[in-house]
Amino acid sequence: MLTELGFPGLLVGVALAFEQLVAPSRILFGQVSDAHPLVGRHRTPYIWIGSALFCTLAVLLIPLIFRLHAALQAGGGWAIALGVAALCGLTACYGLAVSLATTPYLALVIDSTTEQERPRAVGLIWCLLTVGIVVGAIASSVCLRGIDGVTDPAVLEPALLTFMSRVALVVFGLTLVATWGIESPGQRQQLSRAEDRDDAITLGAAWRLITSSRQVLVFFCFLLAFTLAVFLQDPILESYGAEVFGLPIAATASLSAVWGIGTLLGLLLAGFWLVPRLGKFACARLGCQLILAALLLIALVGFTAQPQALKVVLFLFGLATGIGTNATLVLMLDLTLPEVAGTFVGVWGLAQAYSRAAGKVLGGGLLDLARSLSPADSPFLAYAAVFLFEAAIAVLALVLLNGVNLRQFREDTGRSLDRVLAVELG
Repeated sequence: MLTELGFPGLLVGVALAFEQLVAPSRILFGQVSDAHPLVGRHRTPYIWIGSALFCTLAVLLIPLIFRLHAALQAGGGWAIALGVAALCGLTACYGLAVSLATTPYLALVIDSTTEQERPRAVGLIWCLLTVGIVVGAIASSVCLRGIDGVTDPAVLEPALLTFMSRVALVVFGLTLVATWGIESPGQRQQLSRAEDRDDAITLGAAWRLITSSRQVLVFFCFLLAFTLAVFLQDPILESYGAEVFGLPIAATASLSAVWGIGTLLGLLLAGFWLVPRLGKFACARLGCQLILAALLLIALVGFTAQPQALKVVLFLFGLATGIGTNATLVLMLDLTLPEVAGTFVGVWGLAQAYSRAAGKVLGGGLLDLARSLSPADSPFLAYAAVFLFEAAIAVLALVLLNGVNLRQFREDTGRSLDRVLAVELG
């Protein structure tokens, strides 16, 4: 959209933001999967429906993008307005479909694992997620090599439509294979199913339950701060490598890969060794401390302007991210009530989605602000200011983590659940 078709950057950014703006739907979809089974199953039918929808919508985006491009080229005001509205609406629907698939999926993880098994399960899931991103990027590069440098929409559209259709079929097929047989009709898995209670609570009652404990707010804020501390650098990292370290485009593109490899190793290290030995709280605290140290090093390494030093620090940042992410996800899954697991997972997913969206906006915005306040011939100072601000958010995450109390959460929400069920049954 940006390079070959010449779309305005603001238009692309706003359209993509609509995927995150619908994140509150995670709470609804989580509660629905708790309370309303389909064909006797609480999770997998929603995962399949959501996956089918977001795969279909991804394919439909291709022709819509090219119709909007044609309207922009022709300069028709109403056609452009309708095209922009359709693009924003379709990306919002895509976000809804992703929420419908992913929230019951995380609830299924809670259903299918014990507290002792979750660190390993979370580590494996997020490692495979990272591997999937890498494999997807490589596969896309190989499959689309034939249209490198092509800008003719008549050539691009059919090629991209064929490619996206094949990707959609592969993704949906993998979803079916991955979840088939995990959840059987009538099978009782722990306590997260509505039939394990006397009655399924309504969405309004679920919201009262969520807001009944101060611990929910504390952990929600911790998730916001932790995710911002990890992803605020995302929109400016490659520019940092180019402007401060003099790296070419291909080399800056590899910076995210270095960070990703470190993250993958950190997830494995935490899931299979650190969390079982240190405990989830201690490991989450260690992850936040390591992220803080790595962000300070990312800022300081700019003084050297040595690309290899930057890559080493980014690998360490990825390692810290993996450790902190694994422990935080295990905490997220533990800070639920099994009776309404989907509802709580929706709340935690909302915190992560909004903070990642805010990170994309704040990263670029803070860099623009820092550039306006620093000398034009010293780009390092502007980037260092952003990384130091991100480090301050990591400190805030540490402070908020110290206020999280798992026992207090369970006591507060357990009492509230009893009251909610009494009202619902009354």
